[in-house]
Amino acid sequence: MKEQWKAGVSFGLTSGAITTMGLMVGLHSGTHAKLAVMGGVVTIAVADAFSDALGVHIHEEAENTHSHKEIWVVTLATFISKFVFSLSFIIPLLLFQLNTAIVVSVVWGLFLVALISAFVAKDQGIKIKPVIAEHVFIALLVVVITHFTGNWINSIFVG
Repeated sequence: MKEQWKAGVSFGLTSGAITTMGLMVGLHSGTHAKLAVMGGVVTIAVADAFSDALGVHIHEEAENTHSHKEIWVVTLATFISKFVFSLSFIIPLLLFQLNTAIVVSVVWGLFLVALISAFVAKDQGIKIKPVIAEHVFIALLVVVITHFTGNWINSIFVG
């Protein structure tokens, strides 16, 4: 069962951090509205946590290599970790002005990605720094792309 918890938490944390950062940056660029960003974070914490948990559940069933109990453990671990880590991004929004909250949230998200990357690399016995660099680079790419996507959406529908 330890492997199922590890798989679910690593997936949920990574997906929660990257998806929520992307959503926040995109909504901020597109709306510049704190309420829209906060609503997006809460919505993604609920909807995407259920979506990812169901996706992992179906994937595990399709592999046909795990027991019914193991499948439910990874499903639950994915849901809980995705929900909790996604919701953790609401804290900077409650404490800071929107621009500052976005920066703090991106730093928080990159920290989470780096942390889980370090644990995974250590667990696999491979060099930690290259794994962290690769995963943080991908997360930053998501942030940059969603920033410009938000700007583009704003220019089409608002401006």
